[in-house]
Amino acid sequence: MYLTMNRFKVKPGCEEEFEQVWKGRESQLPEVPGFVAFHLMKGPEREGYRLYASHTMWESEQAFTDWTKSEAFRKAHAGAGGTRDIYFGPPDLEIFESVQAIGEGL
Repeated sequence: MYLTMNRFKVKPGCEEEFEQVWKGRESQLPEVPGFVAFHLMKGPEREGYRLYASHTMWESEQAFTDWTKSEAFRKAHAGAGGTRDIYFGPPDLEIFESVQAIGEGL
């Protein structure tokens, strides 16, 4: 498995807008080869921002790379920059590859 995670620092009072941007997007992920799962996670309030993380699980690094070069990726991210004023900077991308998995279907 291959996990990509973006961490977002959302300005106070902008949490609902941030969540609506995500919930209102037309996700292309279910049709993408190698896609396994997606979660948008709401984290704690920190010094001046609310932390969020998006986690996307892939079958392989190649599946993720292919997604980032696809038309589906461009469609899913169209207009994402229009809400920049709700963030403290760009998201932090973190990438992990599985070294151990425990659980059904993993």
